[in-house]
Amino acid sequence: MAEQNRDEMPDVDLSTLDELAAEDPTEAELAAADEIEQLRAERDDMRDRFMRALADAENMRKRADRDRREAENYGGSKLARDMLPVYDNLSRALDAADEEVREGKKALIEGIELTMRELLNVFKKHGIEIVEPQVGDKFDPQQHQAMFEAPVPGTKQGEIIQVSQVGFMIHDRLLRPAQVGVSSTPAS
Repeated sequence: MAEQNRDEMPDVDLSTLDELAAEDPTEAELAAADEIEQLRAERDDMRDRFMRALADAENMRKRADRDRREAENYGGSKLARDMLPVYDNLSRALDAADEEVREGKKALIEGIELTMRELLNVFKKHGIEIVEPQVGDKFDPQQHQAMFEAPVPGTKQGEIIQVSQVGFMIHDRLLRPAQVGVSSTPAS
């Protein structure tokens, strides 16, 4: 019987039905349109949240990579800072030895020099460089610490007139500034 009813149904142009539905939508069609609109809004919200989560994950990955590199490069800063007095003491010991002491205690002086070279090799291996300004260089507050100012004839204001202690950089960061005396002679 159902087959018989289907066969007896007249052929209807579907475009006509669409036009009729557009003119007078039924309650079911309105509900379906509302549901589609809600689903689209939900989809757009989920897409936005997904894109934000992807961006957050990428930012977190970049931050973790930067933190890892910084820890690798600068993680030993505290130990390096604690080793600087060892360098200073070895340097003072070598500076204090005059020719007479160098001849009489040749093995001791060689041992100090070898220890100093090894310490400098370890510093270099870990990216630690000496900041050793020379008398006459321009004072750089990024690398030098002015311990005093004095008017010295024959110098320009801001020139280094004495180096009290060398400084150190670890990679591109200042570990310890070089301690210097600076000329305060006004320009003539």
